[in-house]
Amino acid sequence: MTDTQTIGRRPPLDETGLDLLFRNARSYNRWLPVPISDDDIRKIHELAKLGPTSTNSNPARFIWARSSDAKEKLAACVMEPNKPKVLGASVVVIIGFDTEFHRNFDYLMNFAPDKYRGYYESNAQLRYDTAFRNSSLQGAYLMMAARSLGYDCGPMSGFDHTAMDTAFFAGTSVRTNFLCCIGQGSQELLMPRNPRYAFEQVNQIV
Repeated sequence: MTDTQTIGRRPPLDETGLDLLFRNARSYNRWLPVPISDDDIRKIHELAKLGPTSTNSNPARFIWARSSDAKEKLAACVMEPNKPKVLGASVVVIIGFDTEFHRNFDYLMNFAPDKYRGYYESNAQLRYDTAFRNSSLQGAYLMMAARSLGYDCGPMSGFDHTAMDTAFFAGTSVRTNFLCCIGQGSQELLMPRNPRYAFEQVNQIV
């Protein structure tokens, strides 16, 4: 069989795409009243789910708080300065992580489920670390997916983990990682971008 793959770098995103995802993207604190539909939410997830995770673990679990009741319930779990962010966003995603993700390897790693399930079965700390790390990646993929579709994001910590887990994940093996507001950001209260490190300050090429 002949390998017809062309050797060389794939074409990069154009400047508009890079601006959308990175250079002009900000973490918003206030939101315009623009609705997000079920279809919009599905489109974000369909892109985000394609990002890689360790052993295809896919530990992230997402709750999309869009209704007023759901956002009020969520706002009760966050620190006071974060309440307006939550209540004003079109939707707030709770990015959780399933500490028992390995139970799904019959589906996720169906070519050798027992092998990969056994790798995690007896090591709770490894499962927790893997779930937390990879759900963090998946949350970042979700933000990039949302930005690529024209939405703004406002990721946040600043909440009571016990209250959040009790309110949204009670009786499950899922724990809260972080939150992300999604919608159309308002310029109200948007601060200038804070400094970032120069390459030489934080990089080594060895």
